[in-house]
Amino acid sequence: MNEYRWARLAALTLIGLVCLVTNACLSSEGVVAPTLRGPTVEPTQPPTLGATLTRSRPQPTASETPVPDVTPTGTSLPTVTATAIPEPTPSGAPKRLSITVLYDNNPYDERLETAWGFSCLVQGLEKTILFDTGGDSAMLLRNMQKLGIDPGMVEIIVLSHIHYDHVGGLGGFLAENNDVAVYLPRSLPDEIKNTVRQAGARLVEVDKPVKICELAYSTGELGKWIREQSLVIETGKGLVVITGCAHPGVVNVVQEAKSLLQKDVHLVLGGFHLCWMNAFQVKGVVEGVKREGVARVAPCHCSGDLARSTFEKIYGEDFLLAGVGRTLEVEMWRR
Repeated sequence: MNEYRWARLAALTLIGLVCLVTNACLSSEGVVAPTLRGPTVEPTQPPTLGATLTRSRPQPTASETPVPDVTPTGTSLPTVTATAIPEPTPSGAPKRLSITVLYDNNPYDERLETAWGFSCLVQGLEKTILFDTGGDSAMLLRNMQKLGIDPGMVEIIVLSHIHYDHVGGLGGFLAENNDVAVYLPRSLPDEIKNTVRQAGARLVEVDKPVKICELAYSTGELGKWIREQSLVIETGKGLVVITGCAHPGVVNVVQEAKSLLQKDVHLVLGGFHLCWMNAFQVKGVVEGVKREGVARVAPCHCSGDLARSTFEKIYGEDFLLAGVGRTLEVEMWRR
């Protein structure tokens, strides 16, 4: 029965991708691709019109922070409601936020496997967060093992949206570690929610903006056709926004994060869902992100080569090459 449920979700994902291609706002015909500067990304990625990126790869690191004990909260499955978000002034906050890409279709650390999808590990907060689970738990867990990351250190899972390449690894991961709270959009189908319940994990359904742990928040469900939540983290440099696919529009997500916490955005990381767009559309989105005052960008997953090369051209050294195995660090609140 579980196989049937996951097959349905895979079919929904495929249908969604076909619809996105069919309903692209502008045709990509006649767009001249930039000159290629290096090898293309993984062949499993849908074709895009852009150039590949200059690859400057510092040695990937897998930093681990001590994980506080988790106190059981009971067997009830609470529904999260929106609460006022207080101004954070923690005196004992960690010095650095660390984000490691665990699952992506863009290569970075040559030891690791790539496949269409996304997952990243967020360390340095009050809780260790796994954002999305990719499409294949076995590959996710193998990549974690190669990076020296214990699945048991994860305390919270945040799922961005319904598509299989973001939730497909959930069941297999929960088989390794079910002592977690899973924050997922309320609009997700019961098949996914039951996977959480049957594994013995704590289910938290999200529709409005909520505080997940100290300094970390959900935007709540955004968008109309595909409902999606993003993760927003407060740091000493400004907000860090992590997107799964940014189906509601990456500029809209940035605006929501800024409105939510009344702060500027330092970094946006994740899938920007621009791989279906032509050069004119991509340029408009990149310029929109720049106008919102975003200081640094790390597009990966469904962003596409054209968008990544355009961001690199406009952002220069503030463009961060992201792929599976890349770790990005941001200064947190000072002690």
